[in-house]
Amino acid sequence: MTNFPDHFLFGASSSAFQIEGAWDEDGKGKTVADHNAFKRSHLQADSKVASDFYHRYQEDIALMKELGIKVYRFSISWARIIPGGDGDINQKGIDFYNKVIDCLIKHDIMPMVTLYHFDLPYALVEKYNGWEARACIYAFERYAKVCFEAFGDRVKYWQVHNEQNLMIRVDERMNITETDPWKADKIRAQMDYHMFLAHALAVNACHDLVIDGKVGPAVSSTCTYPSTNKPEDVWAAKLNDWFKTNYCLDIHFTGEYPGYYMRYLQERDIVPTMEDGDQALLKSAKMDYIAVNYYRTLSASYLPVDADHPIGSRAFRTNQVDFDQYGYFKDDKNSHLEASEYGAQIDPMGLRIVLNEYYQRYRLPMIVTENGLGAGDVLTEDKKVHDDYRIDYIRDHIKACALAIEDGVELFGYSPWAVMDILSSHQGFKKRYGFIYIDRDDHNLKQLERIKKDSFFWYQQVIKSNGADL
Repeated sequence: MTNFPDHFLFGASSSAFQIEGAWDEDGKGKTVADHNAFKRSHLQADSKVASDFYHRYQEDIALMKELGIKVYRFSISWARIIPGGDGDINQKGIDFYNKVIDCLIKHDIMPMVTLYHFDLPYALVEKYNGWEARACIYAFERYAKVCFEAFGDRVKYWQVHNEQNLMIRVDERMNITETDPWKADKIRAQMDYHMFLAHALAVNACHDLVIDGKVGPAVSSTCTYPSTNKPEDVWAAKLNDWFKTNYCLDIHFTGEYPGYYMRYLQERDIVPTMEDGDQALLKSAKMDYIAVNYYRTLSASYLPVDADHPIGSRAFRTNQVDFDQYGYFKDDKNSHLEASEYGAQIDPMGLRIVLNEYYQRYRLPMIVTENGLGAGDVLTEDKKVHDDYRIDYIRDHIKACALAIEDGVELFGYSPWAVMDILSSHQGFKKRYGFIYIDRDDHNLKQLERIKKDSFFWYQQVIKSNGADL
């Protein structure tokens, strides 16, 4: 039997460009995701229709009510609110999200909103390459304030950027087209810095404008094991966590780059341009909680700097990152773990580890806002989806959450990915995560019928029992 605190928030998650569709309706502007579908549009579905939540939100929220979720974590599309990114406000966009929020509250589901989930307005890319320009910081601040003022009377929990620490490493999500690796990483470092400043401005605006508002980052968590007990491999594993995730949380928490990270930027000669007053801003913004996205763990080993691996040769751009004179760390396969059909190694213990580590480090409450298994679900002739593999995955990770709470972690919710099948940013509708099957293929919309999977009914019982029925 597993015990969770009273009022624990079992929920589910999604993001705007992956679920809404209606990519150019009612005044919405184009986003980076709409523009290049992350460079795979010829192979998979794009964002034009996605799961068609825009037209079916009432039906979908009724299904969420039936599922029993207490919280729905979703994102607002910046380009639906301000199509040009920093221009006129689109009232129809505000109206849509007002209807979604009101419908959720009518069904006793708490709305939890992410402001930015991989979908920068493309007009800002065309205007000044988005986050490379300092002007993007203030465009984002204005957008955040519009959202806080429009929705803050009902939405009390906010995330600023979804997975900035991961997003910044993926060229197409940042619209980095520079082919010279050093120049690309210099742009990347500047974009990262500007996003930290934008995050700080949004945190402060939330505290100013939203009564009882709570705001924080949603990070892609990283838990890395050393491939051996060699001290160099242990160090490499720690560096992998620090460079991929902890540096980001540290900046949000302290307002400063950690020493190891600044040394990296200096040795690469890619320290971002900073202005007077920036550090005071970063230090003033205090996150209220941490949203944790967790899918897998990694294993790392040490790789020394040598002629074949000079400093900076592959920094940031792959899973291999350099660290001055101490050499490189690289990801290795963990032979002790099974993997999904898409290669993600399945490790519930890793979730318990990261929850403990972040709580001990920052002493802030947390919620899991993404955790799930992507699989090629099969719809039977009688319209069933028997996804026992997803049930097993979610069950084991919920148990890991319960153990983390027993360890002393202040965890107030679990909102897995995703409430229904949505557009996967790399595999379209071949890779499915939801409790609800969306009957469409990458290039055949069919009727977009909603079909409850076996995992829907299982999770429904888990929520009814507050986690006791596992």
